[in-house]
Order: sequence, then structure tokens, then C-alpha cells
Amino acid sequence: MTIIDAWAQHPTLRLVEHDMFDSLRRWGAPMPTEQPPVSATMAAMDAGGVDIALISAWYGPEGVLIANDEVASFVAESAGRLVGVASVDLRKPMAAVRELRRAVRELGMKALRVVPWLWGWPPNDRRYYPLYAECIELGIPFCTQVGHTGPLRTSETGRPIPYLDDVALDFPELTIVGGHIGYPWTTEMIAVATKHENVYIDTSAYTVRRYPPELVTYLKAHGRRKVLFGTNFPMIMPDRALAGLGELGLDDETRDLFLAGNARRIFQLDKGAD
Repeated sequence: MTIIDAWAQHPTLRLVEHDMFDSLRRWGAPMPTEQPPVSATMAAMDAGGVDIALISAWYGPEGVLIANDEVASFVAESAGRLVGVASVDLRKPMAAVRELRRAVRELGMKALRVVPWLWGWPPNDRRYYPLYAECIELGIPFCTQVGHTGPLRTSETGRPIPYLDDVALDFPELTIVGGHIGYPWTTEMIAVATKHENVYIDTSAYTVRRYPPELVTYLKAHGRRKVLFGTNFPMIMPDRALAGLGELGLDDETRDLFLAGNARRIFQLDKGAD
């Protein structure tokens, strides 16, 4: 059984020591106190049975917390088990487009991730739109956070309706993956994913036993090709994220799509080097 983690990070100390994560430290996984080696992330993947993890850069208004080149170096150490996801500085639209193009064409990144609460701008803000056009041209998904914000930042930018719905209407060719389920607006996120052919949901930041019932119902029915497994490592360890998977009652096809098939298709992981 192959497992692909659609949302993870190999952390830098710049990321995990930031005070915006104080709330997560109260109830999440212990954060590293020194720069962890790539082997530590792979060991955590092994403990949860995860074969491949998509790890993202982190760019924000206060500086670069994980650079695209750092992600590329982590991927290079992983023997194909880590896949890079780019990020960019939204304040400089043309520089951001050029950096995304470089990250995909030169560094081999498979997607773009922008976390709206980090910037304070929802996904339908005009500053994102050149990047959406470039994602379409490059043939990569746009990944973003939906739902409330665990870190000490506003949650408003994570509402699926109207923000993500607007983007999907304006860019129907754009593949969008909404990470973190969308809670407490999970029903909204399901509605947006159902409405738009190219909108998907990943379960990062939630353990299996905390999936909202409406998401499980969707996953087991008409959403079986729409939901991807994710952890949000290192905030949640893979073994903890997957505990109780058998209790969901998924049939073999749905389980395989959820754990790997959907991610493999959406991120085109069989195209070029993983």
C-alpha cells in the first residue's frame, strides 16, 4: 500500500522557532530545537508507512522561512522520497512569477503553495492572479490553506466561499488543492470541490480520528477522487495522522485513491523525476 503525504515540510529552525507557532506548541507535536537532518524526516515517514512526501518552501512578509533552494537540497538528499513544492513573495508579482518559473523548470518543483494567513490576503486578491496564470502555463497545481488558522493569525483568509470559489470561477483551468480540510467551513469546502472540476481537498493538519463526518461521507461517495491524504509534518507525525484509518471503512479503491492515487495524478508524480 503506497502512501503519499500531500502537505508536509522539512523544517528549518527559522520556521519552527517563529512565535506565530506558539499556539501549535501548546498542543501539537514537539518542535525540533536544532536543524534536523533530512534523515529525521524520512525516519518519521517510515514510522507512518509514508513513501513520498511533498515538502514546501515557506515565503512570508517577514522573510523566507524555508527557501526554494533549501527545499531542492532536501529533495536531492532523499533518494526520490521527497518532492518539492515552491513558494514565492506575493509582494513582488513579476519577481514571484519568475521565481516560480525557475523553481519548476530548474529545481523540479511540482506545485506552488501560498498560505494566505501568512500574508493576510485571501486567495482572490489581485496579487495572486499572475501566479495562477503561470501555474496553468507550467501545468502545476496551486496549493493553499483553507479553514481556521491554528497559528496566531487571522482565520478569515481561509474561508472557501467566497475566496477559493472566486478563484476557481476566474481560472477554471487551474488545479487547486485546499489543504487542512476547511474546518469549520468543511461543508463549504466540499461544496466548492464538488462544484469545480479542478478543486481538491487534502486532510493535512488533522488526524484520521478528527476528520469531520461530512468529509468522511464525501470521501466514501462522490468525493473519492477529490480527497488527498496529508499530515502537515512536523506539526503532526505521519503515524499519528494515520492512526485509525481502518475505522473509516473505506473500500480498497477509495483507500488507494485517498492515500496515493489522487496525489500521484494531481501532482503528476509519474512525470519526470519524483
